[in-house]
Amino acid sequence: MKPQFYDIIGDVHGHASLLKKLLKTMGYVKINGIWRHPERIAVFIGDFINRGPEIRETILLIRQMTEAGSALAILGNHEYSAILYHIKDSSGMYLSRHIAGNRNQIQSTLTSFTGFETEWKDHLKWLRTLPFYLDLGAIRIIHAYWNDDDINYLRRFVPEGRLKKKFLRTIHEKQHPTALIIYKILKGLEFRCPADLILKCSKGMSRKVFRMNWWESPRNKTFRQLSFGNKFVLPEYTVPIELAPAFEPYSTDKPPVFVGHYCLSEGAVIMQNNICCIDSAVVGTETLSAYRWSGEKLLLKENIVNVSLL
Repeated sequence: MKPQFYDIIGDVHGHASLLKKLLKTMGYVKINGIWRHPERIAVFIGDFINRGPEIRETILLIRQMTEAGSALAILGNHEYSAILYHIKDSSGMYLSRHIAGNRNQIQSTLTSFTGFETEWKDHLKWLRTLPFYLDLGAIRIIHAYWNDDDINYLRRFVPEGRLKKKFLRTIHEKQHPTALIIYKILKGLEFRCPADLILKCSKGMSRKVFRMNWWESPRNKTFRQLSFGNKFVLPEYTVPIELAPAFEPYSTDKPPVFVGHYCLSEGAVIMQNNICCIDSAVVGTETLSAYRWSGEKLLLKENIVNVSLL
């Protein structure tokens, strides 16, 4: 039996035309309405709804591929937030509150399903069948952050199969550690400044929270070196040792891991020889990226494929 090879596709955000162009570029063909490759499997890294102009077509394309076995998919923070946006807690409040920020995030998706509400409801049920991560042995797939202890914890506490509404209500209402870990793996590791630390970015704004590099030790790093995937630049002040967060960096001897989420306007990046962020900020750049993995243990820049509307 031939080994299984994968094409890991970055955050699509409703750009079905770009996705189809990317699939075609990589040798996928449409057979009986489903995009397929004779030797490879596509892997969608989450965040395929919201923001873009073709959300309904995008989710249908990805769902059809996964159900036909020509693709795998995991949840991103946008899909998970959409799930919670439609589930009420025991007091009648939605798990993802219907406040302005959350409404603005999901509104493009809800608008795209105007007149197709039953279809959207069915997609929500399907989204609850998707995993938070994939451990494929030789490679790992997660939306924003991989930590072995967190993954092992989720293996014990997250039920297999569909995410049941009762389970989601329980972990969020009771602020169960599972909910905190899910938030972390979907949105990245965050540095939270103490109240008495004033940290101003290049835009002159005070920053109390920023996403951080999770594959290197924070010791002797500057705030700029510690920051990753933020839309601002932090100063080159060394992080005080007493503030350096405690976590296990993702070491170079572990299997390659692929993430999305970080909206890198410079395009997909290999941050470490076994870590790749494949999110090329499609909304702003109109570029969609994939990494074509064929068994290598050390990731190769030449295996990144980019397509754009131009």
